Amino acid sequence: MYYKVEISGVDTSKLKTLKNDETNELLRRAHAGDRAARNRLVESNLKLVLSAVQRFSNRGGNPDDLFQVGCIGLIKAIERFDIELGLKLSTYAFSLIIGEMRRFLRDSGMVKVTRRVREQAVAALKKKEELQNSLGREPTVEEIAAAMQQPKEDVVLAMEAIMEPSSLYDPAYSDGRENICLIDQVQDNTSENDWLDEMLLRQAMEALSAREKKILSLRFFAGKTQVEVSQAVGISQAQVSRIEKGALQRIKTQM
Repeated sequence: MYYKVEISGVDTSKLKTLKNDETNELLRRAHAGDRAARNRLVESNLKLVLSAVQRFSNRGGNPDDLFQVGCIGLIKAIERFDIELGLKLSTYAFSLIIGEMRRFLRDSGMVKVTRRVREQAVAALKKKEELQNSLGREPTVEEIAAAMQQPKEDVVLAMEAIMEPSSLYDPAYSDGRENICLIDQVQDNTSENDWLDEMLLRQAMEALSAREKKILSLRFFAGKTQVEVSQAVGISQAQVSRIEKGALQRIKTQM
């Protein structure tokens, strides 16, 4: 059976995986300057890059940009890999690919952090680790600041500045069958016209069941959270989430 999954213009069904001895032979040739061998190694390991792209799919980065950045990490891994260590190229390469993507997202993100703040944050994290080892517990911000001889406020700002922003679509928790995202916990206080035209939505809702209508009305007209809706309707939040998503999909199809 033929399965095709295309990401960033690459058809994963056509990517062939190399055996370990084939990989090592191509690595020796690539390190000796054989560009054809290097290119074949890159092509045979593109699934690693695609896997990493999917991992960062909810971070706001352009998939094509992430793919190109990941390929740079893969090429670096091929050039730096030491066959004599007895490790797998895929294991070593994946860490470099992920590192390149994280660096790209950090440097191209909407929130820019100055070099001074970043360096201060790195120093704070190192000091935190040292204190944790010596104290045998998690050090307080006051203890970290005192050890660095820095104002507590500066240390807090530096450490928060390098924290990766959370996406509203990051899972908050799971009931074992479905993830509940952060956006499901946020109350909607925006204008109804900003989300969807109320008139068209009400017309589309006529085809829904009474319970579906009530859940959508509470969620998007009354601005209730899923927790509040579940309490009002008398079912679990996971059920509210599933009913809401199914109803919205039917509305989308109808409209």
